[in-house]
Amino acid sequence: MVAEKIKYRTGTMTKSPDLMSEKEFQQWEEKCNRETREYLFSLGQPLVYFIDNQTVIEYSDGTIEYRK
Repeated sequence: MVAEKIKYRTGTMTKSPDLMSEKEFQQWEEKCNRETREYLFSLGQPLVYFIDNQTVIEYSDGTIEYRK
C-alpha cells in the first residue's frame, strides 16, 4: 500500500508564528522551505509552486520549468 511507504513527521511548534519577531519568522520560513524542498527531492518529486499566475516546477537537478 502506498500510504505505508510515505513517512512524515508531526509535532508541535514551540512558538506561534503570530508571536515571532520578524527575524524569527524569516528563519522559521526559510527552514520550512528548505526542509520541504529536501523532502520532495528525496522522494524524487519536483517542488511545484505558483508565481504571478505561472506554475513553477523545480527539479532536484536544478532544472526549472515555467508553465501557464
